[in-house]
Amino acid sequence: MREHLRAGIAVFNAGDFHDAHDAWEDRWLDLESDTDDERLLHGLIQFTGAVHHGYGRNWTGCVGLAESADEYLSGLPDDYRGIDVARVRRILAGISRDPEVLYRRGAPLLTHEGAHVLLEDLDFEAAAVAAGVYAEREGYDETVVDRGVAYARDALADGLENSRFVHLVRDFAADPANRGIVHQRLAGHVEQRRHRERDVEGLFD
Repeated sequence: MREHLRAGIAVFNAGDFHDAHDAWEDRWLDLESDTDDERLLHGLIQFTGAVHHGYGRNWTGCVGLAESADEYLSGLPDDYRGIDVARVRRILAGISRDPEVLYRRGAPLLTHEGAHVLLEDLDFEAAAVAAGVYAEREGYDETVVDRGVAYARDALADGLENSRFVHLVRDFAADPANRGIVHQRLAGHVEQRRHRERDVEGLFD
């Protein structure tokens, strides 16, 4: 749950409002309806939708989603899962009254555990979630990213925190200006690893 929360917040804070919900949606769909966790993620997903519509000047959609998001978040503790729910609800109330505030002041930054979360702040597991979001959004080969994440997890399990796979997955998530180059490098290393794996397949059968 924590890694999905932080990934979505970082994607949102990067200005990718529409894509932020992708970091939360897979986790949200697995939750039972009307639990606190489900209401939190449902509310955050609708919050990002409200901001997205506000920036698209769809005022009706913006206000409708802001009001719906507030309903999902109502009843949750003011601070839940490290999210300042009370602040999010205040932001939603402001958007509901005047959606154009998003143009005048810009989108607010979300916080987790009291700090603004940026893509470069993410630990590996949260970065892996964000990497998947950007691979899908920008049309990169998702198989390459998925395999890179798997190899990185293997390395971390072996205590190899400086593995190239760990660094490349984190860079893919956090460095939009060089994302294409990072993906090329990741693809090359994935193919090298796959080649070595194919070389030894069946040797000991």
